[in-house]
Amino acid sequence: EVDFWIIPIIQGFVQIEELVVNYSESSDDEKSSPETPQESACVDDIHPTFLVALISRRSRHRAGMRYKRRGVDKNGNVANYVETEQLIHVHSHTLSFVQTRGSVPVFWSQVGYRYNPRPRLDKSENETVPCFRAHFEEQLKNYKKQVIINLVDQTGREKIIGDAYLKQVLLYNNANLTYVSFDFHEHW
Repeated sequence: EVDFWIIPIIQGFVQIEELVVNYSESSDDEKSSPETPQESACVDDIHPTFLVALISRRSRHRAGMRYKRRGVDKNGNVANYVETEQLIHVHSHTLSFVQTRGSVPVFWSQVGYRYNPRPRLDKSENETVPCFRAHFEEQLKNYKKQVIINLVDQTGREKIIGDAYLKQVLLYNNANLTYVSFDFHEHW
């Protein structure tokens, strides 16, 4: 009987837009030429629009400021976890793509307030295993297969975190996880 007083809310972002895709048979060079008249031709004259929705939901577990809340907790919750879903509705079809992001699921922290403090591991590899496992068991229960993209700096001060992450993935050894390391610093 208290449902009337309960308001469901999310901490996140929602945006829905109706879009039209136009194309022309001319080449990209012709399209960019100021002399070329720009014609608009819809992809489909019957349904020239499609709907795009972007929904991001931040977890209530381990939310906090960036340098104060890091890593995983004893229940497998990672800091600053966000699930983002992109929905596209065209004709009578709805497509969904979900990606999640969060802190590296090992016990680590950054102490201090100066810009980019040095990360440190707070627990041993063996102490981390059950919490890492709990995190990915929940992920695989919800999403079946996952591609992990590790964005940690692989050579600098974050290397210790990246190495610990890879080690945990190898120990977990689950065929439904694909691990990819992408270092922005190499492609900068």
